[in-house]
Amino acid sequence: MTSKEFTLTDNSWRGRVEAFMAHPFIQNGLVVLIILNALILGLETSLELMATWGELLHWMDHAILWVFIAEIVILIAARGLGYFKDPWCVFDFIVVGIALIPASGSLSVLRALRVLRVLRLINKVESMRKVVGGLLSSLPGLGSVFGLILIIFYVASVIATNLFRAEFPDWFGDLGSSAYTLFQVMTLEGWSQDIARPVIEVFPYAWVFFIMFILIATFIIFNLFIAVIVDSITADKEKDEMDKHQANSIENEVKAVREELAALRKLLEQRQP
Repeated sequence: MTSKEFTLTDNSWRGRVEAFMAHPFIQNGLVVLIILNALILGLETSLELMATWGELLHWMDHAILWVFIAEIVILIAARGLGYFKDPWCVFDFIVVGIALIPASGSLSVLRALRVLRVLRLINKVESMRKVVGGLLSSLPGLGSVFGLILIIFYVASVIATNLFRAEFPDWFGDLGSSAYTLFQVMTLEGWSQDIARPVIEVFPYAWVFFIMFILIATFIIFNLFIAVIVDSITADKEKDEMDKHQANSIENEVKAVREELAALRKLLEQRQP
């Protein structure tokens, strides 16, 4: 849910704050700061730059962080607990909050997690937010595809173990080794020279097994993954278009009712003596 959807329609201070924070100038400014912060975090990985500009980079990083904190505080003040009903706002709260935890001792790893602030771009850029929303909505369908590929891997691992274990115990000595080897085959990383050809030299008809496995596991299954994701994104896009159409229809109906009321009021005024 975007900040615009939270904007109140009345003239209360909460509504004015929401309208201010949703202004394109403010949102675009935050996007620029997120990108700048990402660049700063990248520059901090250079020891040479840190030796020369380290103090300035740290100052800029902290200044941008306080801008993000101010944004969150203002939105919480305007929305109250409703702020935490939006998953994207909760994500922003966690990502920014991580930077406030003292990064020392066992928590020093959290310092590296500051780069997660870059992910706030997803919430600020509508097109990115729609893509991520489509990916999340496709998870139930992807679960079915993932279950299917697990079945295929299990069947292929059992077959490969029984066929090739005696001659190639390092690759197909047990079910786990076979599954790992077949995963390498599925990624097409050195599968021909490193695995398939040595096996085919001992088992001439092994090419049938490898070709069939690649066709099923790599091409068909991964195309199913893509199809499910694209279908989910398309469905979300159609839903958004339908919602916009309904909103426009309601707006037109309200406008027509207002015009009829205005005409009726004018007619009544004309009839009054």
